[in-house]
Amino acid sequence: MRIFVTGGAGFIGSNFILQVLSKKSVLDVKKLINFDKLSYAGNLDNLSSIKHDTRYCFVEGDICDQELVSSLFEDYDITHVVNFAAESHVDRSIEGPEAFIRTNVIGTLRLLQAFKELCAKEKADNTQRKFLHVSTDEVYGTLCANDPAFSETNPYLPNSPYAASKAASDHLVRSYFHTFGLPVVTTNCSNNYGPYQFPEKLIPLMILNALEGKDLPIYGDGKNVRDWLHVEDHCQAIATVLLDGKEGETYNIGGNSEMTNLEVVDTICTSLDKLKPKDSGSYLDQKTFVKDRPGHDRRYAINATKIEKDLGWIPRWNFANGIKNTIEWYLAHQDWCQKISNQTYNRKRLGLVEQKVDNA
Repeated sequence: MRIFVTGGAGFIGSNFILQVLSKKSVLDVKKLINFDKLSYAGNLDNLSSIKHDTRYCFVEGDICDQELVSSLFEDYDITHVVNFAAESHVDRSIEGPEAFIRTNVIGTLRLLQAFKELCAKEKADNTQRKFLHVSTDEVYGTLCANDPAFSETNPYLPNSPYAASKAASDHLVRSYFHTFGLPVVTTNCSNNYGPYQFPEKLIPLMILNALEGKDLPIYGDGKNVRDWLHVEDHCQAIATVLLDGKEGETYNIGGNSEMTNLEVVDTICTSLDKLKPKDSGSYLDQKTFVKDRPGHDRRYAINATKIEKDLGWIPRWNFANGIKNTIEWYLAHQDWCQKISNQTYNRKRLGLVEQKVDNA
């Protein structure tokens, strides 16, 4: 495999790269190109452990630059594309939707066009190629408390500009399979957590705010429900789909761990009380409730029966073990956290907007 990973300096992308270049990977990787424009959430420190791996190469660039992408596809004779690149913070999509349309929709279109050109040029050599588009459960909208979990046949009902932009990109990917016969596959995952997650998302923000003695802001009543998926499980699922997923299909990936946001925060606080107790009181005392986000979906839940039945993938982490592992990682990597805090984690810092909790 010669894999082109977009957004590989981000949270899930960097975890995927580390996993597939490890000795435990199910993929036989000859070359892996990490293509990332290093926006605020891109952090090459995540990949410092493999920077000398001869199979690995980083190229800075924007997925909207079709000419550059096409040249890289051809130069490296790419066989597999994994598209992680996306604007993904719901709060930011409410404040400025246009960037989400540019990256998530136009960027995906440019990638598909470049991949289409590659497949057309190399059709005679019978190379087996695949384009895997990584998406979200948010495209399905929201669920009531007793509704069945999202399956791959659920209609798309996005409720935020972020979700709408991802829904549009999913439709583009589907259309390139049916119209042009491109070997594409889509995955829709639930909320990820784990090492290297940028601290604007709920779990790392709660951990770091708690340790710094700051408020732990919770939207609304805190009873919004999410299905939590450890990033290691997600990356293993993506590798499985990349290897064995059927062209033109969609696979939902979930962690079988539905929790309210309030339950997540309480779990983090009680875990920190044991792992790094305060001089007095509990981290629970730092909880605060803030005005709810506009259009805040009440519940997400994933039915992952299809990927389990067709490809044999099941999550290995339960939430209790996964959140403990995640908290311990952040406690052991305070240097990484400090670089995020003081904005020295990339060579081209333009400054970060104020971080807000994303109870996605």
